[in-house]
Amino acid sequence: MSATTTAPPMTMELTETAAAEIKKFMGAEEGLPETSGLRVRVVPGGCSGFQYSLNIEEESRQGDHILDEHGVRLFIDMFSAQYLNGVKIDYVTNVMGSGFTFTNPNATGGCGCGSSFTA
Repeated sequence: MSATTTAPPMTMELTETAAAEIKKFMGAEEGLPETSGLRVRVVPGGCSGFQYSLNIEEESRQGDHILDEHGVRLFIDMFSAQYLNGVKIDYVTNVMGSGFTFTNPNATGGCGCGSSFTA
């Protein structure tokens, strides 16, 4: 009998505006299977140490947290989960342009461009 390791619970908020924008991108992709979703990751880089990465992927990977927010499937790997727990993703349009924004309660610092953070 083998012991199973369960991942700690994880939450992430995706606004309806962000979900609609993601669905638009996914709808434009040809032949995406039902198992597809948006991978949300933290990767080393940016001017503060970590930056966010969003990619459409055909299926989840072993060990991923899989969340469903407003009909969008989100895949978060175990490494990224520790930095993304409780994050709110929105999509905003203003005079500077439009794009995804991240409100991260785990960040201890950030940068002026808003695309990288320190934890």
